Amino acid sequence: MTINHQWQLVQRPSGEASTDNFAMVSAPIPNLLEGQVLVRHHYLSLDPYMRGRMNDGKSYAAPQPLHSVMIGGTVGEVVDSRHDKFVPGDRVVGMGGWQDFSVVEANEPGLLRKVDPTHVPLSHYLGAVGMPGVTAWHGLVRIIEPQAGQTVTVSAASGAVGSAVGALAKARGCRVVGIAGGADKCHYVTQELGFDACIDYKQHADYLSLSKALKAACPNGIDGHFENAGGKVLDAVMLRMNAFGRIAVCGMIAGYDGNPIPMVNPSLILVSRLKVQGFIVSEHPADWPVALKELGTLVGSGQFRPRETVSMGLDSAPQAFLGLLKGQNFGKQLVKLV
Repeated sequence: MTINHQWQLVQRPSGEASTDNFAMVSAPIPNLLEGQVLVRHHYLSLDPYMRGRMNDGKSYAAPQPLHSVMIGGTVGEVVDSRHDKFVPGDRVVGMGGWQDFSVVEANEPGLLRKVDPTHVPLSHYLGAVGMPGVTAWHGLVRIIEPQAGQTVTVSAASGAVGSAVGALAKARGCRVVGIAGGADKCHYVTQELGFDACIDYKQHADYLSLSKALKAACPNGIDGHFENAGGKVLDAVMLRMNAFGRIAVCGMIAGYDGNPIPMVNPSLILVSRLKVQGFIVSEHPADWPVALKELGTLVGSGQFRPRETVSMGLDSAPQAFLGLLKGQNFGKQLVKLV
């Protein structure tokens, strides 16, 4: 019998999250029942949404229960199976959480999906060709609905979701302008991802200064915006939105510590007749196959080269997660477990 190690949430944050919120526990892996599959995780995905789940408040999903394994996407290998559709050696992606192994009820739809690492590296199924990529696809294609020649902006542009938004928008003939934190990230966004421009929000003390930079980078205004940050970034973008512009609201990392995020000029939603729509990608299962097909083609062909930040070992997960919330990662944040 193999011992499983896992991180549990044992304390809800008050303000900023800390390593004190988590505890490592160990337990033996139980024998499989009929219909179950045992997965050895190779990579764990760390994502900003996890911070919201740590709070005990109203949200789009139930809070992470205390003294349970932290939620998280995983990709790995089937090592034992009591299900006829999975055999040892299958590479699979699921929501195994912050642990080395998971026992999955394989009869439940959507819990486990086979993947092929022949042309797409296994880790990318947690990023560009996984949930973050599909998130980018839905927000861009279904909400922003870009047309060739239009200008699309995206905050957190160097991250897993933002980089995919840029690749998908460029493939549709758009002018794409990123907003990111730091010269290195902006250089990556323009030179490796192929954005037309990138603005370093850290160089701007307030939203008015940032908005002036956006005016220079978007001389024809902004037709569509993909929001991951909120705060002064969204305020700056609102001033530059064209009439009938569309804003896809994916995340508000500026408010993940629990503080309200004020909006300076909400009247601009009316003045510019904007569509502002939040979304949760798990609520749109019909989009996943078509999105994953396009994203897999972009990555497999080399047209989209996503970057990853990889921390080593399950022990490193809490610190890597806290770094992600402070923007210390570059691209998709992963933990390598094998």
